[in-house]
Amino acid sequence: MNAQELLEHLNLLDETERIEAKRAQAVGKSMLESICAFANEPGLGGGWLLLGVGNEELALFPGYQVEGIDDPDKFIADLASQCATMFNLPLRPGISTETLEGKTVIVVSVPEAAPHEKPIYFKATGLPKGAFRRIGSTDQRCTEDDLEILYQSRQRESFDAGLVSDAELSDLDENSITDYRQARAEANPDAEELRWSDQDLLQGLNVIRRNAAGNWQPTVAGLLLFGKPVALRRFFPMTRVDYIRVPGREWVPHPKHRFDTIELRAPLFSLLRRTQAAVLDDLPRTFGLEEGKLQRSDKPAIPLDALREVLTNALMHRNYRISAPVQVIRYANRLEIRNPGFSLKSPERLGEPGSVPRNPVIAAVLHETLFAETKGSGIRTIRDAMDEAGLVPPLFESDREQDQFTALFSFHHFLGEDDIRWLARFKDLHLSNEDARALVMVREIRAIDNASYRNLNKVDTLTASTALGRLRDAGLLSQHGRGSATWYQSTEKLIGGREGLSSMPDPLASMSGSLSSMSEPLSSMSESLSSNPSPARAALLDQLSGQLAARVGALGQRHPPEQVRALVVDLCRYRPWSVDELALLLQRNPESIRQNSLRPLLAERRIAMTDPENPKSRQQAYRSVEGEEA
Repeated sequence: MNAQELLEHLNLLDETERIEAKRAQAVGKSMLESICAFANEPGLGGGWLLLGVGNEELALFPGYQVEGIDDPDKFIADLASQCATMFNLPLRPGISTETLEGKTVIVVSVPEAAPHEKPIYFKATGLPKGAFRRIGSTDQRCTEDDLEILYQSRQRESFDAGLVSDAELSDLDENSITDYRQARAEANPDAEELRWSDQDLLQGLNVIRRNAAGNWQPTVAGLLLFGKPVALRRFFPMTRVDYIRVPGREWVPHPKHRFDTIELRAPLFSLLRRTQAAVLDDLPRTFGLEEGKLQRSDKPAIPLDALREVLTNALMHRNYRISAPVQVIRYANRLEIRNPGFSLKSPERLGEPGSVPRNPVIAAVLHETLFAETKGSGIRTIRDAMDEAGLVPPLFESDREQDQFTALFSFHHFLGEDDIRWLARFKDLHLSNEDARALVMVREIRAIDNASYRNLNKVDTLTASTALGRLRDAGLLSQHGRGSATWYQSTEKLIGGREGLSSMPDPLASMSGSLSSMSEPLSSMSESLSSNPSPARAALLDQLSGQLAARVGALGQRHPPEQVRALVVDLCRYRPWSVDELALLLQRNPESIRQNSLRPLLAERRIAMTDPENPKSRQQAYRSVEGEEA
């Protein structure tokens, strides 16, 4: 894009995933973070920075004005130099000067880095804090999950495909395997795998794998899908679903009787059915007489398709490395589902085709048994089901800071008699039908954003932005955040006088904080990883699983010795390694690896030599023996 096109996009849609604006009279930290994020973000294709424009914060209709760059030649030289030296790999963005309104601006085009080059990070800071991703219109510091995603673009293994230490085939439940066969047969009675033995079936599903000793062992996905109850409690004690019923609309309305809780723990097929049954039994029901029928029918307040899909998403996409349950909280007026692990898909893209599964092995099994929608259409299915039922659209919040994803469903039907009487208070504003629906939604869940307005009224981004701005100017909504992270909250003018609503918690109270770019200054730590990783080290990293590669990448020079040893044990569990390989991989002196890691681990009998008869052999390597019988 040229500068004029970028400015038009900014004034139309504000900053987006692929466009960032900076006043920038000097190359600063924020600009370099955006360049790093554009280079790292998978599938984004890079992005653009328009430098020399500023946001008119106090204007009636906020937009961007051209301010210009005073010394563009010096600026370009500084930017090119810092892009070449500040990161672990030199970046070569396209940089050009253009003229807008008689002033000089700079357009920076940042290409997406090749998969084998990711993650790009600040050398002085290291991993994971020195790496950034582009999430919506913000630059976010990478978490361990983010590192795993970046490494997995050149890896073959996800966390759920990893082996569970000390787990055995006897920890798998035959009844759960039978349950899978029945579900698969219902989905596709001619599926080839139905004719396989249990052993071949489990291998084909990638839920068992050979360990370093050559024995078959369950993976994380294997235990979660087919594990016996005792094994699930032993290996994943907090991996369960808590169904919580709260009286009223507040979290703790009655100190002496706060809430009732049902704890559900089972293999995923059974867990999904049991959770759905527990929720359905407790949901309010609506009654009606369908055309052509003499008997009335009752339906749950939330459509069955929407409920089934949101529960499946919570268990399929949750972060299983976090020891916390999925929470299903039933209030008097709404249902909230909270699962550990923020969405790996940008919030702006929720509902669009394409899936970014955190647990691809589990996702594949749930898809082929029709528990989950395919091609990333689950969110759209939920929204369509709620719309067809005439209900307030669901609200989805992905909180990276808390590492949590929340789905909120209101039991409220649109535009009943109560709504019409309430909307009559605003007749002087001449509200459109779309505005009326938006206000009812805000009255119920206290917040709305551009995506929610679009999905509610089936309009484009600009129409939604204009409408929300009009409701804000009328004093009915207050605006928070900026760019694509903008959201709107109900005001006292909107909800004043409506009994019971003033004490409702704001479900998006943390949205602006969770989506804003972190302001923590870059560290000036002296230790840094090599600015140009050797081809030999890159080849070793490519052999590792995504999880192991992320842990190796995040290892600094000052990590405690016990953490380095734990990583060495896990590496040696993956395959045997020589001293030189470990030294190259961990970026340490071979003698340091030998004295500080290998010798203590040998003494503790956590690892063993592959050729103990010839300890000084040049082919000597080390393997993990943790969990083996003495």
